[in-house]
Amino acid sequence: MKAKIYIVVLLLISITLNAQKLEEVTFTHLPQAAKLPYNSMDANVADIDNDGDLDIVVAIEFYKNLIFINDGKGHFSDGSYMLPDKIAKQTTKPYQYYPYHDSEDVAIKDIDNNGKLDILFITEDDKINELYLQNESNKFIDASDKFPVKGISNALMVSDFDNDGWKDCIIGNNGQNYYLKNEKGTLVDETETRLPAISDVTQDLEVGDYDNDGDLDILVGNEDDNRLLINDGKGYFKDITYQAFSSGISEETREADFADVDNDGDLDIYFANVKMFTQKEPIQRLLINENGKYIDKSKELLHFKNTIAAVDADFFDLDNDGDLDLLLGKMNGFSIGINDGKGNFKEHTEQFIKYPINGLIVDIEVADFNQDNKPDIYLACFGINDKLFLSK
Repeated sequence: MKAKIYIVVLLLISITLNAQKLEEVTFTHLPQAAKLPYNSMDANVADIDNDGDLDIVVAIEFYKNLIFINDGKGHFSDGSYMLPDKIAKQTTKPYQYYPYHDSEDVAIKDIDNNGKLDILFITEDDKINELYLQNESNKFIDASDKFPVKGISNALMVSDFDNDGWKDCIIGNNGQNYYLKNEKGTLVDETETRLPAISDVTQDLEVGDYDNDGDLDILVGNEDDNRLLINDGKGYFKDITYQAFSSGISEETREADFADVDNDGDLDIYFANVKMFTQKEPIQRLLINENGKYIDKSKELLHFKNTIAAVDADFFDLDNDGDLDLLLGKMNGFSIGINDGKGNFKEHTEQFIKYPINGLIVDIEVADFNQDNKPDIYLACFGINDKLFLSK
């Protein structure tokens, strides 16, 4: 018994020593726009201005989307002027928040292969997606009229799915999801030939090489059954959901994540689930990949204090011990679970953050914003101001 207690004490000491304490710097390091209680729906991190540090783009519901420019030390200024203002073209509003949109997700990729990052937003209620191309003068040009599809959309994933050197788009909808092939900078709708004909209510998309064949497969998080689509290497997808899963895919999922949580070389899955638009009781799901089959190990491996409803999840090695820890954005706050190296997660939020966070956290972005080689965290929040934490 004494030996077991001694091992537990050593483990706790190790976690404490390795953990990076996180200090909230929201009101000293973020511009005024981030401190307003907008409905942030998603955030993405990239070096927008090509100056060697990481900037932030935020998709805002009902208002102009935001860009925050980093000074290299984790202080951000409002760069939203880089996105053109929307101009109302009619006096009678076609929808409540005209001329802005119900933005739900954002991606930052070089669509036209000019060496400059472009920005894409997809939209739910008013069905108007946005594409901004960055030109050689570092200005964003509104090319939204080149977006070939409209839909009630909540999820966006941009990557080179057909291995031709150009970034393609997959959009998750209420209905049929879309595949947009990038034909040398022009997005072309090739849904009919590339995706299974399925009507879902998709809330999230995740990419990863599930079958270790060198191409990107798609994990689809739905309000109904989630799905796994495998890529043939040329951007044509096949639904293998019911071959790969026997359970754990039928809650109302808001976030789907691939991660190798047990360090065995294959991708496991986490589904963050809620109860908002369906009557399904949310159970947070951790599914372990065992020879290509996903086994539900949620009860055995997830040890959090309160995760009834999780809206977002992200994996990152916060304690720098070589395995992936689990960060959860919840309907009622934020939690950090530390991995023991075998996929067992125990909550240690208070060892990283001094005060509990209240509010709905819709997106978590982990990055080194102040270039000190330590992980920092940006939280995109719904109905309250966004939050920034820097590692001490």
